[in-house]
Amino acid sequence: MINTPSFPRTGKLAILASALVMGGAAASTVQAAGPAYYTATLTAPASEARFVAGGVAWTCEGTTCVAGKASARPLRICRGLNRKSGEIAAFKVEGAAIEEAELAKCNG
Repeated sequence: MINTPSFPRTGKLAILASALVMGGAAASTVQAAGPAYYTATLTAPASEARFVAGGVAWTCEGTTCVAGKASARPLRICRGLNRKSGEIAAFKVEGAAIEEAELAKCNG
């Protein structure tokens, strides 16, 4: 028989909360260190360093914003970012810039 430690209910919640916080901190560090799926260049610096737009978590520094992959089409992701942060000067998906017509739709 295996003995497992018995924690009171509040102790279990504290352990779970600690694990989630530490796991989230490690995940954000890995995401920032890895290549971004979406990269956007804004015409003006972002007002927030981190935010959610278009169903994607964005991290911005100055006019450059990056995000991981999402299930929606790139144009939808771009439009969501546009609504939150304003006009977008350039938008890349896996390092490849979207066409000018798509960028115009994004900003329109």
